[in-house]
Amino acid sequence: MAKHGKKYQEALKVIDAEATYESFDAIELVKKAATAKFDETVEVAVRLGVDPKKQDQAVRGVVVLPHGTGKTKRVLVFAKGDKAKEAEAAGADYVGDADVIAKIQQGWFEFDVCVATPDMMAEVGKLGRILGGKGLMPNPKAGTVTFDVTKAVQEIKAGKIEYRLDRAGQIHAPIGKVSFDSEKLNENLKTLIDALNRAKPAAAKGVYLKGISVSSTMGPGARLNAASFR
Repeated sequence: MAKHGKKYQEALKVIDAEATYESFDAIELVKKAATAKFDETVEVAVRLGVDPKKQDQAVRGVVVLPHGTGKTKRVLVFAKGDKAKEAEAAGADYVGDADVIAKIQQGWFEFDVCVATPDMMAEVGKLGRILGGKGLMPNPKAGTVTFDVTKAVQEIKAGKIEYRLDRAGQIHAPIGKVSFDSEKLNENLKTLIDALNRAKPAAAKGVYLKGISVSSTMGPGARLNAASFR
């Protein structure tokens, strides 16, 4: 087992690992147990009752958190002509086509999210191995391949996050920072869980939300009463 430092051991005294909490109470405890010198991210882990190996039980989507994540993402838009101007007006940090593709091929990665207009995907596809390996490839399911670049950029800047089922059948997502008001974190959490409930695959049987926990970057997790979200 991994050994934890004194601060983590003290945090364990705040949160009972065997107990389950209502969401607001769990968030309050996670904030109290966060002792790092930086503003830790508050993260949610959701264990779903689906089989990640089956394509018809895949869970993936996007959701705009009402209070954002506390991190402003740098957005790169692959677009030409009027769409490039639209992206700039919407607040994109970087906009380009062949010139930007060439920079990325040379190792430039000063961005967090990529958006592309559909007519650019043939060219952007050349970066498939590079961007795909970093989880940055534009994807229609994530709303990052679109002609509505204004909406895409504004939603990302406002706190849009992407969630995706991992191999262990879990979803991991940020819902804000420890410095956030507990009410805002709770609203972000509920917005995410609502989105996951709406994304439930038709092929999923039995209990869908099997477990939910909240933690800070460096702190222990608090288990939630998952039944209250079903």
